[in-house]
Amino acid sequence: MVSNRFFSNIKSANSKNILVNRPQDLDQLFSQGLNFHKQGNLQKAKEIYQRVLVLNSKHFDALHLTGVIFAQTGAPEQAFEMITRAIKINPNYPSAYYNRGFSLLTLKRFEEAVVNYDRAIALNPQYAEAYCNRAIALNELKRIKEAVLSCEHAITINPEYADAHYNLGVALQQLDRIDEAIISFDRAISLKPDHINAYSNRGAAFQALKNLPEALRSYENAINIDPTDAYAQWNKAIASLLVGDFKNGWSLYEWRWKNNKSGLTIRNFEKPLWHGDEDLSGATILIYSEQGLGDSIQFSRYCEFVKNKGARVILEVQSPLAGLMHDLTGVDTIIKSGEELPPFDYHCPLLSLPLAFNTDLDSIPAKQKYLSCSADKREFWSERLGHRNLPRVGLVWSGSRGHTNDHNRSIRLAEMLEYLPHGFEYISLQIEAREADKDCLVKSNVKQYGDEIIDFSDTAALCELMDLIICVDTSVAHLAGALGKKTWLILPYVPDWRWMLEGDTSPWYDSMRLYRQASDKKYSTVLDRISNDMQFLDYKNSQ
Repeated sequence: MVSNRFFSNIKSANSKNILVNRPQDLDQLFSQGLNFHKQGNLQKAKEIYQRVLVLNSKHFDALHLTGVIFAQTGAPEQAFEMITRAIKINPNYPSAYYNRGFSLLTLKRFEEAVVNYDRAIALNPQYAEAYCNRAIALNELKRIKEAVLSCEHAITINPEYADAHYNLGVALQQLDRIDEAIISFDRAISLKPDHINAYSNRGAAFQALKNLPEALRSYENAINIDPTDAYAQWNKAIASLLVGDFKNGWSLYEWRWKNNKSGLTIRNFEKPLWHGDEDLSGATILIYSEQGLGDSIQFSRYCEFVKNKGARVILEVQSPLAGLMHDLTGVDTIIKSGEELPPFDYHCPLLSLPLAFNTDLDSIPAKQKYLSCSADKREFWSERLGHRNLPRVGLVWSGSRGHTNDHNRSIRLAEMLEYLPHGFEYISLQIEAREADKDCLVKSNVKQYGDEIIDFSDTAALCELMDLIICVDTSVAHLAGALGKKTWLILPYVPDWRWMLEGDTSPWYDSMRLYRQASDKKYSTVLDRISNDMQFLDYKNSQ
């Protein structure tokens, strides 16, 4: 999914309206520091403030502005310390609380940041910047409605405050008030035509409405302002892949390494990155996981095609996948993430392989079964499940809470069970149920084996023993598709890019049927369709 740049235009620590409370003999020295500060020469300003503090360790302005410089130069701990010392000397100066709030935001101490912004506002009720930054902290605390009100206060004080309109738009996005969010982004852009973040989030808003042409235009506007902006380039990549424009999508997807919102860090090896053109005959290449378990399963299919280039293939994957990938075609050696790597000549992250192979919709490799489970695991789980009297249906209703789109993709178990028909044996394929689902699971007729599932080789064996797998967009969906199992995938209104926007089939897995949420964004209608379709399944050839 496209990621939103939440409140990233933080109003920076400021030094305006500085108090004049210094002895006359320090006036000239301090003024020199202040002039350097205003000119942007932070190092020189800091040196002079330090000289002032040597002469007077309780000089409020020097303490405060030294803290501001620390905040401006990415040293929030020192900023907090210096500004706190200043506040002890003068506890009635609103900008000091504002700037301490800024340092606390950077330190992700959001509750404390709110307290400081509240204090700044109490001392100066017309402090629009404090209201605006207060909204940032409230958003991080998931107090979104309060964030909206805080932005609205800032706009009431200063209707021409572009960042307040921008932050209001971001908060409205969080509340799924997309049309209103777009209005706020448009207002921010009208006030500040080079507001790159407003363009990027405007694109995300249009993407949430499935208006991809307008989303792409917004991303392109952002890129025109700054072609090096990795966030805008990344969002354009996701939108391009979502509409099936793989030619541009894969290339732009390489911006993920520079986008600090992606959470990815490129690995620096002495050996070169393989781009797809270099001759691999007789060479050893390291291919490695970089994102989630589902991504590793989906793109491990490329190992066979790398092998066909004449290479010896080392595949590094997350520990839970190592057993599953042991017999993957094209892999010579499996390494668990974190283990010592053997020597290699080239390397390539898994999700760069589609670019290396110039993959388009017609050339996606291994759309059918390319993974299998071990015979021993299958036999163990067959005995564990016991004699089958009814068709078996595996269920996955929720994914990782840490996923950026989890609030849209996961379903409550109670809601799913309400629509599942009788006449089937239901098996949970989840390792762990959420607290909100545990009571329902215990009281249901769904069999669960979470504590006995050691890794994905166990999950694979369970999947193999199912007649049908019904799941939300998680790693199990990729596992079931890679095993060639009949899989019904439940998708939110705007799905992850790999499922694209339309159709009930997947270009990545031939055995998968897609059930998409309608514009009402209700899963009840999706589950009702699944319930009806289950009545017409033919299980004569079931295992």
